Amino acid sequence: GGGMAQSVQAEESPLMLVYPPDGHETTAAQIFLIGSAPSEGVVLVNDRPIPRSTAGHFAPSFPLELGENRFTLRYGDRVMELTVVRRSPVPALPDGLGFGPNSLEPSADIARLPNELFCFDAIATPNAAVSVTLSSQQVRLQPQATSTLLPSNAAVLTGQNQPLSASGAGHYQGCTAIAQPGSLGRPTFTVSQDGQTITQPAPGTVTILNPAALDGVEVVATEGVARTGPSTNHSRLTPLPQGTRAAVTGREGDWLRLDYGGWIRAKEAQPLAQTGLPRSIIRSVLSRPNQGWTDVVFPLTVPVPISVQQRDREFILTLHNTTAQTDTIYLAADPVIRRLDWQQVAPSQVEYRFQLQPERQWGHRLRYEGSSLILSLRHPPQPSSARSQPLSGIRILLDPGHGGDELGARGPNGLPEKTVNLTVSNLLKAELEQRGATVYMTRDSDEFVSLRDRMDAIDQLAPTLALSIHYNALPDNGDAINTAGIGAFWYHGQAHELAQFLHDYLVKTLDRPAYGVYWNNLALTRPNAAPTVLLELGFMINPTEFEWIVDPAEQERLAGAIAEGIVTYIKHHR
Repeated sequence: GGGMAQSVQAEESPLMLVYPPDGHETTAAQIFLIGSAPSEGVVLVNDRPIPRSTAGHFAPSFPLELGENRFTLRYGDRVMELTVVRRSPVPALPDGLGFGPNSLEPSADIARLPNELFCFDAIATPNAAVSVTLSSQQVRLQPQATSTLLPSNAAVLTGQNQPLSASGAGHYQGCTAIAQPGSLGRPTFTVSQDGQTITQPAPGTVTILNPAALDGVEVVATEGVARTGPSTNHSRLTPLPQGTRAAVTGREGDWLRLDYGGWIRAKEAQPLAQTGLPRSIIRSVLSRPNQGWTDVVFPLTVPVPISVQQRDREFILTLHNTTAQTDTIYLAADPVIRRLDWQQVAPSQVEYRFQLQPERQWGHRLRYEGSSLILSLRHPPQPSSARSQPLSGIRILLDPGHGGDELGARGPNGLPEKTVNLTVSNLLKAELEQRGATVYMTRDSDEFVSLRDRMDAIDQLAPTLALSIHYNALPDNGDAINTAGIGAFWYHGQAHELAQFLHDYLVKTLDRPAYGVYWNNLALTRPNAAPTVLLELGFMINPTEFEWIVDPAEQERLAGAIAEGIVTYIKHHR
C-alpha cells in the first residue's frame, strides 16, 4: 500500500517535489509546484513562504515568463533548483530570409478530387512575396493579418477555452483547384524580398484522382476509427465495422478519405480488387430476439459506411451509399423497440429511427455478417426485488485506472494514482457483491493493462454498466489549490444520465465539491455495448483533497456511496 512508500520517501529527503520535472517545457502562462515536506517548519520558493496543507503538502502556482524560469525551493537546510521553460504557442519565424521550420503545408503526400480546393500554408519572413509552383501553375500566397489560435481541448478542464488572437506576422496562405487528374509531383515554395529569393520543396507531393477509377477499400480493423479529418486531432465519427467498403476520394499522408466523408488510417483498410464506387440497395428489414438483445438485420448488397446518433428514446442509424427499394419491414413485439420509422433522406442516404420502449438505452453493437448489417439493441436490466440483494442479476465491470509502469497522477508525497484506484475499486467490488452484483475487474493487481484490452473487456462482457475509477490532475495552467471535487465523464448518450446521477449522488451524499460532468472522448467512455462512465473521484494534486483521498475511513465511505448510488440508479432508471 501507500503507507510503506510514504515512510521510505520521508527518510530519504524531507523535501519532495513530485511535479514538474527539472527542465519541464510548457506553453502555459503558469506552473504549479506539487510536493511535500514535514508539516512543521516552512517551505520557501524563491525565498517566499508557500501555503501548505495540514499534512505539509503543497501545490502553489507561479506565473511563467517566455523562456527559462528558475525556481529555488528550500526547507531547512535542503535546497532544490528547478528550471521550467515556457515556449510560445505561436510558430517560430525564420532567421533572415526563408521559411519557418516544419511550417510548409501540405506536410505529407496528398490526393484530391478534380476541381476540389486545396491550400498551401507557410511561415516565412514577414513582408516578403511568397508563392508556390505546382506543375506549371503558380499560386500566390497572401499574408494573413491575424491568426486565431484555439487552445487545446484540455483548456475546457480549467474553464479557459477562449481563442487566442495572435499577430499573423509571417503566416502565408493560398489555395487552388485543378481540373485534370494526374500526378503533379512536389510543389516548390518561393520567398522573395529585396531582390533575394529562396526556394524550398514541399515535404509532400500532390495527386489529382480520376473520379471514374477511384480505389475501393475494405475495413480490416475490428472497428475502423473514422474521423472528421486526416489526423488524430480530428473528432471521432461512428466507427466503421470490419468489412465496410468504400471508395477513396482523398489521401493525406497515411490517412484515406472515404466517399461518405470520414477519414481513416490506411493500415485499417485493405485495397479492393475492383475500382469504382461501392453502392448498395436495401429492401426488407427484420428483427429477432437474441438472449437479452434484439438483433435487427439489414440485408445489403455491399457493406456500407454507417453513422449512429442516440437521442432520448430514439436510436438513429444512417446507411451511407445506399438506396432503398423497401416495401416491407417486420418487427416483432419487443422490449426495446416501439416502432421503426425510416426515410431516404438523400439520394444515397437511408435513415432508420428506432422509437424505443424504455426511457433509456442500455447498449448497442454493430457488425457485418457477410454483407448483412446486424444492429443489436440491449434489453433493459431486470433488477431483483430482494431487499438484501438489490443488485442480484446485475453485472458490473470495474476498471481501476493505470497500473504497472503507468502511474497516473501523483499525490504531493509521490503516491501514484494507480494505487488509490485499485484500493477503492477493491472496496467497491466488495460493497457491490454484498448487494448481490456480479463484479468483473480489468485488473486486480498492480499490472499494466492496455486501453484496448480494457475496452475489449467491456465490449465482450457487455456488463449492465461499466465504471472506470480514476483520480484527477490538471493541465499546467490549472489552479491545483482551488480545484477539487468529484468529476464524471461520458461519451455515448446512453451513459449521460448515469454520469450525471453518480456525480450528483456522490457530491450530495459525501458533501464533496462538484468538479462537474463532461462529455469526453476518452478510451474508457467509448465502448458502446454498455453504459460506460469514467469517474474522477478527487484531485491527487490538490494538497487538502489528497488527505481525504488517502484516508482509509473515507475510502470505505466513498465505496459504500458509489454502491448505494448504483442501487438507487438501477431501481429508478430502467
